[in-house]
Amino acid sequence: MAVFPGFTLPEELRALRTQVRRFIQDEIIPLEQRLDPDAPELPAEDWKRLAAKTKAAGLWALGAPEEYGGGGLDTFSMCVVLEEMAQHRMGLYNSGCGVFGRYPPPAIWAGSKAQIEKYAVPTLRDGWETFFAITEPAGGSDPAGAIQTRAEKHGDRWVLNGRKVFISRAHDAPWGVVFARTDKTKGRDGISCFIVERGTPGFSARNIRTIRTSAVPNDVVFEDCELPAENLVGAPGQGLDLAFDLLVKNRFPYSACNLGVAVAAHRMAIAHAKQRSTFGAPLAQRQAIQWMLADAEVEIRAARWLIWEGAWKADRGEDARVEASIAKLYSSEVLGRVIDAAVQIHGGYGVSKEFPLERWYREARVRRIGEGPSEVHRMVIARSLFR
Repeated sequence: MAVFPGFTLPEELRALRTQVRRFIQDEIIPLEQRLDPDAPELPAEDWKRLAAKTKAAGLWALGAPEEYGGGGLDTFSMCVVLEEMAQHRMGLYNSGCGVFGRYPPPAIWAGSKAQIEKYAVPTLRDGWETFFAITEPAGGSDPAGAIQTRAEKHGDRWVLNGRKVFISRAHDAPWGVVFARTDKTKGRDGISCFIVERGTPGFSARNIRTIRTSAVPNDVVFEDCELPAENLVGAPGQGLDLAFDLLVKNRFPYSACNLGVAVAAHRMAIAHAKQRSTFGAPLAQRQAIQWMLADAEVEIRAARWLIWEGAWKADRGEDARVEASIAKLYSSEVLGRVIDAAVQIHGGYGVSKEFPLERWYREARVRRIGEGPSEVHRMVIARSLFR
């Protein structure tokens, strides 16, 4: 979908954004209000019903290639839409509870036609969960040096041994991709990508409890886990190139979800400040509250521009690695500050289960770690300044 200079949104994209907004207001938010506030996900029957509605409305898998049943939206357009998709209680989980579609790890698109047909197509069609296993106990932000999980070739089989940590959905996803070292003498060029199915002998996963109520991560172990040769994605040694391509491109949609929840929290804070009175006057008339809301508004607008600029650059085929780090760093930290202000303005209600703020507050803390911690992104940005 073409984007005009100056980021003037095409009418088609604005209409799509409005359609998503109405679906969330009419279908998702009323359902969430009937669930336990800490429900990790929608009940299966509700998920299937809502997924069927998004498919019928043409809202399913909007970011997937059209030839595989998706909407074919570019990164910029998906960022615009995801900002809306995130604006509800479960909004930081899988872009709207997954009722708008779930996506396979992008590394699969570098695989063979047989791999795409066997794994990617049914994932898009049926909304399967998948996992992406790269982080290890020795350090997740330096995969080139930290990956110790190894894959050794024995005849027509690969044998995996090692451990991954904080891998979302590995306990129940039908399949995922795992990055392992195939040549210990080649550094980053000695890491490859493999498809691993749940239930493969030697593969096990246990839940790790965190402050989040959704997207439960797992500790994953591979013990003589045998894979057929055709489960190698791409060429041997291509793993980190595939991983980094995913990480850079995914940081813009990830940032857009951060922005969407910040927008929702900010809207709630404004509404509460207008309705709540203290000492005979609405909170909205208190300068301290006004400045908190004004600062939040400035940061939200700045975050949106950084996300849009970076996504636009990525869609043009330009190197957007620094822009991706800037967008992810700023949006995740803005999210935390905006929610913190909203909680403060709501007072006791801000930390009650009656409102989604306390859940967003906990989940926002994780967003400064996921997709690379803030410190690593600052390092990436700083390096670019001295090149």
